[in-house]
Amino acid sequence: MSLRALWIISHDKGEHVSMRFSRRFPTVEYRAKFLAGTSYQAVPEDSTVLRLLLTELGLVDPHKPYVAQRDDCLTLLEGLQNFLCGSGNKTTDSDGLACRLAAMPSVLQQVCPLGTPLDVPQAGGPFTPAVPAPPGSPRQPAWRTGHHRGRALVNVALTEMVRCMQYGNPSKQDLWDVYGTVTCKCEVEGVLPNVTVSLSLPPNGSPLQDILAHPCVTSLDSSILSASSVDDGDASAFSGPYKFPFCPPLEPFKLCSYTSQVPVPPILGSYQLKEEENQLHVSVSLKLHESVKNTFDYCEAHLPFFNRDQMSSVEVKVSFGHLDVNKEKNLLVWVLGQKFPKSREVTMEGGIRFSGQLPGPVDPLCADLTAYIKLYFKVPDLTLSGCSVDQHSVQVYSNAKPKILTCRELKSKDYFIWNSSGPAPVSSGRMML
Repeated sequence: MSLRALWIISHDKGEHVSMRFSRRFPTVEYRAKFLAGTSYQAVPEDSTVLRLLLTELGLVDPHKPYVAQRDDCLTLLEGLQNFLCGSGNKTTDSDGLACRLAAMPSVLQQVCPLGTPLDVPQAGGPFTPAVPAPPGSPRQPAWRTGHHRGRALVNVALTEMVRCMQYGNPSKQDLWDVYGTVTCKCEVEGVLPNVTVSLSLPPNGSPLQDILAHPCVTSLDSSILSASSVDDGDASAFSGPYKFPFCPPLEPFKLCSYTSQVPVPPILGSYQLKEEENQLHVSVSLKLHESVKNTFDYCEAHLPFFNRDQMSSVEVKVSFGHLDVNKEKNLLVWVLGQKFPKSREVTMEGGIRFSGQLPGPVDPLCADLTAYIKLYFKVPDLTLSGCSVDQHSVQVYSNAKPKILTCRELKSKDYFIWNSSGPAPVSSGRMML
């Protein structure tokens, strides 16, 4: 259930009725308007609500009685009544009632964030009058639905993904691109805690482009936003540091994303697949670029073979790592492990026969010699752009000094090396995100 609006009304024996408090939830209203379409009906004005409610309760028009099955909101209303009136359900203490009304925004923020009841105010306990919040005091944004209590911690993770299409053919242009995301988890106290995360580049790094920031970011330098699709030779391009001040949500969120232009892909490959004497001859070489740290969490090369009978024999040797054969899926998995050899180059060579009794997997794109290698890898503490988050550059303005953790990593995403001896799908332009 979600609430579009909430009203608190005083009623004294039908002689005097007044609206004491009202609250509307714009996020729920926006969702209601979107879902209802042309049948959308706006929430009435407070005066109209008061009149209609009295009619519905039978206090004005006895011909329209209250229907409990339709109108019951006791998950919530009894708790609010106990909160406003105290344990004795009496409102003789006018000062206490005024304090409770002043505290209603904070209470609703806890028990009914964004219009959806999650809890009810504590019933029956004594109420300690609170000093009403002064005008102009900070209000929590819609994306921050509560307060953190406990140990302060800020965790910032930077992940770059690299995609690649390598053809090994002068008539086909190889393509690759890099895009990164910064994910944060901020457990800090306060209604509006302020955190600033700074991204840094090496002196010779290419400027970040196509930067998108979360709505919680309070301000951005105009030069950061203008750094989009700039020419490589543009000396005036902004090169950092990229500062993102924000008021964080309680849950993990994506602070920002960006793209980056890098001169070469991290792993260069060559793949040749030929039909020879009723078998496929496979020849593969992979080389790790010298700029990439030779430390992996994992690194594998998958060679699928589609639209053929199942593998019957595999006589393939690798210069490094080991080979796993899945004959049912017509798949070779070359496990390179956590490190390339000192030469940074590995090879695979051999032949495969397909004469199994059952057909293998089917793919309409990969017919005959249209085949590929797909690389899966993850490199810790590395980004191709050189972008990093120094934990000493993370600034937190809060009551408690938090523990700050940062990390970065590079991962493959749709990293293909196509058979240079056969046709392959070609994109005519830049790879799209």
